[in-house]
Amino acid sequence: MTSRKTWIAYFAIDVVLVLLFALSGRQSHEHSLTVLGVLQTAAPFLIALTLLSLLSRPWINHSRLWPTGVLVWIGTVALGLAFRVLFGGTAAVPFIIVATIVLGVFLMGRRVITTLIARRSVRSAKS
Repeated sequence: MTSRKTWIAYFAIDVVLVLLFALSGRQSHEHSLTVLGVLQTAAPFLIALTLLSLLSRPWINHSRLWPTGVLVWIGTVALGLAFRVLFGGTAAVPFIIVATIVLGVFLMGRRVITTLIARRSVRSAKS
């Protein structure tokens, strides 16, 4: 069982990563980098991330790659794209590809890094 503070902290990191995804996308397409603009771009994915994170029961294991990480990653992309279209945005094939790759690297990468840190901490505590 994971402490509440731990999984909330890791969820906050995931939120920041989704915000970085939106920020980098807006910057690369020369859109305004206002807080409201970045939040508007990120909102569909943040809603999806929140729903999928809660469905994955992060209080049990917040950094598991399979199936938790894959569920959060693919679900955030799929549901985020659906929300984006429902909110009036577009979802062209190149954007779908980029969103899938970038969010995969970010969300799965965070889980790999936190798992390695946790393992190192356990080894240090046993020494």
